[in-house]
Amino acid sequence: MSKFQSAMRELPLVAILRGLKPSEAPAIGDALVEAGFRLLEVPLNSPQPLDSIALLRKRFPDALVGAGTVLKAQEVRDVAAAGGELIVAPNFNREVVVETVKLGMVSLPGIMTPTEAFAALDAGAHGLKLFPAELASPAVVKAMLAVLPKGTPLIPVGGIAANNLQGWHTGGAAGFGLGSSLYKPGDDAATVAKKAAAIVTAWKALT
Repeated sequence: MSKFQSAMRELPLVAILRGLKPSEAPAIGDALVEAGFRLLEVPLNSPQPLDSIALLRKRFPDALVGAGTVLKAQEVRDVAAAGGELIVAPNFNREVVVETVKLGMVSLPGIMTPTEAFAALDAGAHGLKLFPAELASPAVVKAMLAVLPKGTPLIPVGGIAANNLQGWHTGGAAGFGLGSSLYKPGDDAATVAKKAAAIVTAWKALT
C-alpha cells in the first residue's frame, strides 16, 4: 500500500502492458520508469505474463508491479508467487479481491455501477477501476464520488490518452490506466518513451 499511495501522489498513471513479451520487459520498463511511471501492469492474457512480472519486479523494486485481467483467486496466487504486488481486473469478483487483500497485495477491481463499487469496497478493494471508461463520462465520475467514501481512488481505464485527461481529471478521477495510447505489441522502447513523455507532460499540466 505504501508504494501505491506514493505512486498515486506522484504520478497516478497505470501502464497497461498488454501483449508485452518477457524479452521486451526490461527495455520497455526502463522507458516507463525513466518517464516517471511507478505502476506497471502486465495483463494475464499477454505472452508468459508471470515471467514479465517477475522480471519487472526484480528490475524495479521501487515500482508497484502486478497483473491485469485477473479473473480467478488462483491467478492472484500465481501473481503473488511471481513477485507481483498489484492485482487489476476488468470486473468485480469478490473472491479475487478477498484473496488479493489476504496476500497483502493492492486490489483494483473493475466496476461500472455504484452497486459494484460499494460491493468491491466492502470486499476490501483499495481503489476502483472504472471500466470501460468509454461507457462512462467525467460526469459519471463526479456523481460516483459524491456517494463513495471520501478518498476512494476512482481510476478510468479505456480510451484514455494524453489529449483527454483534462475532462476526467476535472470530474475527480484520481488517476488513469493507459493501454494502447502508451504501449502496443511491437512498440520499441523509443516509441514507448515518446508516448510516455507526452502523457506525463499532459498530466503535469493538470496538476
